[in-house]
Amino acid sequence: MSLFGRIFLLNALVLVAAAALLVFGPVTVSTPALLGEVLVLAAGLVVMLIANAVLIRVGLAPLGRLTRAMTTIDLLKPGPRLTAKGHGEIAELITTFNSMIDRLEAERGYSAARALSAQEAERRRVAQELHDEVGQSLTAVLLGLKRVADQSSGPMREELVQAQETTRSTLDEIRRIARRLRPGVLEELGLVSALKALTTEISAGLTVQQSFDKHLPSLDAETELVVYRVAQEGLTNTVRHAAADRVHLSLRARPSGVELRLRDNGRGLGDNAEGAGIRGMRERALLVGAELKVGPAPGGGTEVRLVVSA
Repeated sequence: MSLFGRIFLLNALVLVAAAALLVFGPVTVSTPALLGEVLVLAAGLVVMLIANAVLIRVGLAPLGRLTRAMTTIDLLKPGPRLTAKGHGEIAELITTFNSMIDRLEAERGYSAARALSAQEAERRRVAQELHDEVGQSLTAVLLGLKRVADQSSGPMREELVQAQETTRSTLDEIRRIARRLRPGVLEELGLVSALKALTTEISAGLTVQQSFDKHLPSLDAETELVVYRVAQEGLTNTVRHAAADRVHLSLRARPSGVELRLRDNGRGLGDNAEGAGIRGMRERALLVGAELKVGPAPGGGTEVRLVVSA
């Protein structure tokens, strides 16, 4: 039955019941109406309106659940679908809404996969250019400065040596940026070695505690990259925003995969909205069907937990 038909039927039932009470009940209306009769009719009208409101509220209750779901759903945090309760058009509407969310999540996942794939390709290209072109040019400059410094003396030599040190530190910084853009150690030595190298590069001013299981299930290249990028973004957020002095990074084997956990002792998230970094982590987690949770850590601070299937 359509929604219009259900509402019409509910109203009709209430009116028929009221009419039957007037016809077959002991109450009659005089001309002119007496005060007692008016009070009885007013009470009957109130009862009829209340009954009508209750029946319609019950009939339209699934629409309220659907409205709440529409206002709170987040495609980056997949949850259980609404149960198609109700009759007729209401159940059909809930089923259609669930199908729409499935299509939107699939399309978002596909679009995010293409965007992140293009992003990784661009990272590799930029890292390669930094290493091959800028790095080689700075190396040539460094050698030229050394050659000139060896032939100079006095204050000029000191200035050239200082320029050498500046060039050398710039070259080291460019190499560090290139490694962050394209984690070659991940491809060459594996996930654990890449995470250890990452903590060494990022942990400025932090005491980093590491814990890695010896026997971890093998992961495909895309999943390893997701785990690495989530750890990288989590450590970066800790350094920039957490005001923490200690962080614990662990990678554990689980019956169905691995669990990455990053916990700091900083000031926590508070009431701040999720930034682009956390939303980026969620998008990456969805690419490999992983579960990501970002929230307060026991005892204070922030905890990032990523569970992926092997």
